[in-house]
Amino acid sequence: MKVIFMGTPDFSVGTLEALIEAGHEVCLAVTQPDKPKGRGKEMQFPPVKEAAIRHGIPVFQPQKVRASECVEHLKGFQAEVCVVVAFGQILPKEILEMTPYGCINVHASLLPKYRGAAPIQWAILSGEDVTGVTTMQMDEGLDTGDMLLKAEVLIRPEETGESLHDKLAAAGAKLAVETLKELEAGTLCHEKQGESPTPYAKMLDKKMGNIDWSKSAVQIERLVRGLNSWPSAYTFWNGKVMKIWKAGVKSEESGNTIKKAEPGEVLDVGKDYFSVQTGQGILLVKEVQLQGKKRMGVDAFLRGNVLDSGMIFQNCQK
Repeated sequence: MKVIFMGTPDFSVGTLEALIEAGHEVCLAVTQPDKPKGRGKEMQFPPVKEAAIRHGIPVFQPQKVRASECVEHLKGFQAEVCVVVAFGQILPKEILEMTPYGCINVHASLLPKYRGAAPIQWAILSGEDVTGVTTMQMDEGLDTGDMLLKAEVLIRPEETGESLHDKLAAAGAKLAVETLKELEAGTLCHEKQGESPTPYAKMLDKKMGNIDWSKSAVQIERLVRGLNSWPSAYTFWNGKVMKIWKAGVKSEESGNTIKKAEPGEVLDVGKDYFSVQTGQGILLVKEVQLQGKKRMGVDAFLRGNVLDSGMIFQNCQK
């Protein structure tokens, strides 16, 4: 099929490459404008642009895709279908209905669950055991179009936002190819979405990572995994930011502290861990990163820093 591909981040690249490998003619890659990055503020290509250039595919980077001149530009390619994966702009009706087969979206959840910008991370934060990807016939709503195909992906106990991102990207790429195959054959079934049983999966921001020690150890451990690798979970120690990259929940069978401790208080310091009292339960911290330093196991951290029981982690910088 002749395809216009619309996507921006790393998550989109696998689907673009899978469509090319499957023999589809990707006539145009539409992606967000280049952005400055790093201390030097050098302009950086979005991952989809980099992939498109590697494959010799023309690239279009509109500031506002709904602008009339942009819509007319896209119509000129006379594509059969648009495939949209994490593009980052809301598409107007003119684009949704521009091609014979409309716009097919790959969404990183089992719709109608976790509609929104960050379904991968919110599935972990919410304690889901299973998530997946859904292909959808896009409409003018936010992730509300008819569902086409689904693929489930298990969430392992140690799953992070980063590892789940990679698994879902691969699953989404495969499902997109299967969806276009059935679309061309006329065998796709459209299924209407009901009401979502979960809250809207809102976009992540850095403030979300600030650990509230009054929450339960289970919630904080999910935060650590869900926000790995961005924006990361963090707390404050000795006036500096300390990111926590790996943690566990102390089981009830292993016993609880005898003394009454407040949330955020260090209870015990071992060779390769330290434990912290939370609002409910105890968090075992195993990997950290102090401000200006590299990520390291707690054993390496303790060789250069003194951490004693009774010390208290803060919710803000002091």
